[in-house]
Amino acid sequence: MSELLAAWQIADGVRAKAFSAREVLDAALDRIAAKNPALNAFIAVYPEAAREEAATVDAAIARGEDPGPLAGVPMGIKDLEPVQGMLFTEGSRAYEGRLASHDGVSVARLKAAGAVVLGKTNTPEFGYKGYTENQLWGPTRNPWDPTKTPGGSSGGSSSAVAAGMVPLCSASDGGGSIRIPASMTGCYGIKPTAGRIPRAQVHAPTWGVFSTLGPMARTVRDSARYLDVTAGPHPNDLDALDSTGHSFEAAVLGAPPRLKRIAYSADLGYAIVDPEVVRVTRDAAAALAAAVGAELTEAGPGFPDPIQWWLTIAASGDTRLVDAMTPEERALLEPGFARFSEFGRAITAVQVAESLEQRHQMNRTMTAFFEQYDLLLTPTTATTAFVAEGPPPQTINGQQVGPSSFIPFTYPFNFTGHPAASLPAGLSASGLPIGLQAVAPRYADAFLLQVSAAFEAARPWSYPA
Repeated sequence: MSELLAAWQIADGVRAKAFSAREVLDAALDRIAAKNPALNAFIAVYPEAAREEAATVDAAIARGEDPGPLAGVPMGIKDLEPVQGMLFTEGSRAYEGRLASHDGVSVARLKAAGAVVLGKTNTPEFGYKGYTENQLWGPTRNPWDPTKTPGGSSGGSSSAVAAGMVPLCSASDGGGSIRIPASMTGCYGIKPTAGRIPRAQVHAPTWGVFSTLGPMARTVRDSARYLDVTAGPHPNDLDALDSTGHSFEAAVLGAPPRLKRIAYSADLGYAIVDPEVVRVTRDAAAALAAAVGAELTEAGPGFPDPIQWWLTIAASGDTRLVDAMTPEERALLEPGFARFSEFGRAITAVQVAESLEQRHQMNRTMTAFFEQYDLLLTPTTATTAFVAEGPPPQTINGQQVGPSSFIPFTYPFNFTGHPAASLPAGLSASGLPIGLQAVAPRYADAFLLQVSAAFEAARPWSYPA
């Protein structure tokens, strides 16, 4: 078991008795012991609890039962989701040492499908920034170059998957937090349509509008199986979508779609982008279009940069989160997060209402756009990975930029709720991954997975040893 198999291969092999869940787990623990000290992807590992879960899977197999579609798959869970009995710090000194009293809904569904949860992966404090570093656990590092960040806020998960510690981790995405780290580490990261996987747990209230749970994976098929297990409504989530009634994995295994027109935009009309990122993603966009038989056109939806509207809604939610803390907890917050949350204190109800209205207007713009094009392609991020400790680049392509300027392509589709994925497009001259973002119509998650699979077959990808 020294070779890391895909999650679907592990599960199918365990179910077929080709190897045991315990063997798979022990191999994963060995890889974590070898690689995690240099990368800091996992902030806590629980070997004994994981061995109990693996034993449960193996016992079910011995009884002739099916433990589920993720049987024996070792997984990390991002430290913004609770796992009963494990640390639940959310990357904050305010919650240092806190243990979760329950499983989050998606975690419970993963366990019920046979997954073996072996630990928690690092995240910036409350997931508020696009690179993974905090005052409690320190920075997580990129397997391609440990001096660089793996992105964020799901950077612990992306580092663990790209380094081959585990084949699959949980992630979440409120402004790009699945797609940014997927781009910077060469993983496949899909943000499903908003509400596809229910949150149904404590979170800053307005982040629920934007933040979508999803997988961090090496393969499209693994991501599809993850969605099959975790998607579907929950009574405690007001925004959860109903089940689709079909299998995402079956869609991926079907014939690749044949499309007519795909749009590629290098800047969405407002972004400042590294020319090397444009070159690599434009080439990858042409390869994707060829894989699905489509005409590729340079075009964008034409909406303005929605950063201020996105910030208005997001920051007001974090202000509410901070206000619910004790004074002692608030005193331990990182200055950057404290400033971000304070931004929301001056926001008026009218400004929130205006931002919500702009969200509807942007969605209508995208609806009209998808009447002309089957798919929108962009770079995932405006730059490659930067120094692990941060901050983000202050200049891009020779121009001064703000702190969010390296992620101009991701937050717009949290704002609108469209499904979007980052696919590995290629490497920079310095050997760092560059991601191609694919955005599909609302609710077309299966279609986005199918297109991703066609690209994956046309452009096979490998990871650092």
